[in-house]
Amino acid sequence: MEPSQERDITHLRNEVLNEKGSTLQEKFDRVINLVKVLRSECPWDRKQTPESLSHLLLEESYELIHAIDENDDRELQKELGDLFLHVTFQVLMAEESGKFTFSEVFDALCDKLINRHPHVFGETVADNEQEVLKNWESLKLKEKGRRSLLDGVPKAMSELLRAYRVQKKVAGVGFDWSSDENVLDKLLEEIEELRNARSKEEKEEEFGDILFTIVNYSRFIGVNPEDSLRKSTNKFMKRFMAIEELVNQSGRSWQEHTSEELDTLWEKVKREQ
Repeated sequence: MEPSQERDITHLRNEVLNEKGSTLQEKFDRVINLVKVLRSECPWDRKQTPESLSHLLLEESYELIHAIDENDDRELQKELGDLFLHVTFQVLMAEESGKFTFSEVFDALCDKLINRHPHVFGETVADNEQEVLKNWESLKLKEKGRRSLLDGVPKAMSELLRAYRVQKKVAGVGFDWSSDENVLDKLLEEIEELRNARSKEEKEEEFGDILFTIVNYSRFIGVNPEDSLRKSTNKFMKRFMAIEELVNQSGRSWQEHTSEELDTLWEKVKREQ
């Protein structure tokens, strides 16, 4: 490191340690300076790349969602900070390699949102959510020069959420079921096809069709399938852990409990919770 760079880092380190700042701008600058010091002084932080941090960014996003589910404001505050740390890291790494800056990120964000809300910042009329979504997808297609509405659906998404995103996109241009009753009829049809499937491949395909149709139905009743499944999984885990406690208190092993006894414990926990 050049002497001048070393002096700059020393100055930034002192600012981070001693100056919390009173304005939002000063606090924002403190976070940026903190990450700059870490990138310079910490061996672990210095070796990170956008790719090496991507899985941690995903983990932090899930932890943020967990805090929201738990209605834990203190934890939510912490997790938002962690997520912002990752955003800061990604932008500063881009700055280091000369790709783009924070200013360009913010300008691009504002320009995109203004352009995609012509009913707010322009003369376009959109009286309902459906018209807003249709305009959004049309403008997005033009901006990115894509040939298909579905080109930008991330492959890294969970498949449940990916199916939901695909369905919302095509529904935004009018390619959709006419009613939730039609979707339920389709679900019953898919269940019957699974019942009649013989080979493993056929069963896999028909089961996938059932899941896809269930996701379709979730849209019609205003439910995000990822959120719904996550809450049901959490509910099951909470109830099962309560049953574990009851089994431990009984002094008998799981194998010593009959299926009927376990069902009774489940109903007991279900009533209590």
